[in-house]
Amino acid sequence: MRQILFRLLIVPIVIAFSCASNNQEVLSYTVDPGNSTIEFFWKNDQGEPLKSLGALREYVKSKHRNLIFAMNGGMYNDQNSPVGLYIEHGKTLKQLNTHQVKPDKNGLVPNFHIYPNGVFYITNQHQAVICKTSEFPSAVDVKFATQSGPLLVVDSSINKAFHKGSSNREIRNGVGLLSNNQIIFAISKGRINFHDFAEFFRSKGCRQALFLDGVVSRTYLPDQKWGDEGGNFGVMIGVVK
Repeated sequence: MRQILFRLLIVPIVIAFSCASNNQEVLSYTVDPGNSTIEFFWKNDQGEPLKSLGALREYVKSKHRNLIFAMNGGMYNDQNSPVGLYIEHGKTLKQLNTHQVKPDKNGLVPNFHIYPNGVFYITNQHQAVICKTSEFPSAVDVKFATQSGPLLVVDSSINKAFHKGSSNREIRNGVGLLSNNQIIFAISKGRINFHDFAEFFRSKGCRQALFLDGVVSRTYLPDQKWGDEGGNFGVMIGVVK
């Protein structure tokens, strides 16, 4: 059985290359949703999953807009369908996933179910929030939301499930919450473990940060010569103009 994978519009304030604690290069993109057009994407007008960043760019272009930045934004199954909560333009298309998975014989559970997992959402007032799944409020005032896991940073502390020096290293992407309602998206340029990736977000001052995906993670950022248009995703997050 294929293992479930992980996957996330916003105007830039800062675009920068940074280094995590293990000297692993990380590409980060900091934005203010109060001054940005933030949108989450899943399907085209025919109800088919967009899947790739290139298809997303063409879809946005067909609406007479330009895609400035995009990143896969939440876990999905074999049908490119979100495995957790997904809200788009105020409509709940997938319900909150509170299912608990018991560890296998090696004590492991899928990343999505590592405690605590969480939700990244944007309110109708352009407020950005990252919270534990158990603390997600009513979706009445939510414009966009995606559920993923595990949380990388919880109340300014690294998730206790992570181990420094872990050999579990993959390309990973995630999102963190800064002060003043700013958001930072990040993707490692090479393989990195959970602890070091979480440390990157904490070093930037994130109070909360959520893992979005690993292995397949991609980012579209042509202004910085990072124009990856590939992928086979479910949810994607982008900045449009």
